[in-house]
Amino acid sequence: MIALGGNAMTASDGSASPQDQRRAVTEAMRHAAALIATGHQVVLTHGNGPQVGNLLLKNQLAADVVPPVPLDWCGAQTQATIGTLILNALEGRAAVVVTRTLVDPGDPAFRDPVKPIGRYFTEAEARRFMELGQTWRCFERGWRRVVPSPEPLQILDAPAVAALMAAGFVVVAAGGGGVPVVRDREGRLTGVEAVIDKDLAATLLARTVRAAVLVIATDVPQAVVGFGTEHARPIGAITVAELRELQAAGHFAEGSMGPKVEAALRFVEHGGNRAVITSLENIAAAVAGQAGTVVRK
Repeated sequence: MIALGGNAMTASDGSASPQDQRRAVTEAMRHAAALIATGHQVVLTHGNGPQVGNLLLKNQLAADVVPPVPLDWCGAQTQATIGTLILNALEGRAAVVVTRTLVDPGDPAFRDPVKPIGRYFTEAEARRFMELGQTWRCFERGWRRVVPSPEPLQILDAPAVAALMAAGFVVVAAGGGGVPVVRDREGRLTGVEAVIDKDLAATLLARTVRAAVLVIATDVPQAVVGFGTEHARPIGAITVAELRELQAAGHFAEGSMGPKVEAALRFVEHGGNRAVITSLENIAAAVAGQAGTVVRK
């Protein structure tokens, strides 16, 4: 299982124009294709933050003309769009599954939305959307929408992923963490205004389809202890117990490396052979356990 960070879907400066996304995905798939060519069975997942941000901006700009679409729709649309770019870049036997992720409607995250999404706006602009029922908070750079980020419980479409894998397909699934859904009292599924952490969802999917190795591809070659300080040092091979100690000591920021470390830990703790955090260009070496932060029991 390879989880591609959002940086793999945009230009190096963060630009998310269609041309930039196409070029970035083509480059990312060059590395994935090299791994596939060696005979590895690969499942891909990806971030979608910049793409959802673009859709939200369109929502906001056109709110007086077209009713804004809910966040779960944005997630589904970006899964399909990015998935299509990946299919075109791979050109082989590949398939995209627009994937739903089950969450608990009683998850505490719904009572305290803290995950920022989209762009910064002025207070006046933010209050306009607050009147539509959205939650916004003031940050240093301005006002930004915040939404719940509940714990992923089940990748509902994992059986479809497994069936495609068994048929020899490279599968793209759980993009952006999957479309968040809940079950009502009658057992019916409905989407919710939330985002799922894509690394935690990747871990859950990897466990469900019995992946042996999870590679979390990001924009740095390794996780770092003491990041941003004179005592910073990269982490190579490490055990779950050792990494948990570093996590508890506060070495990994919640908004960046924290979720990746937690995802790697969960995967190995639940039976995965190893998890690796590394840069995109190192994924082949990471699968062999020769690059990145390699987490084992």
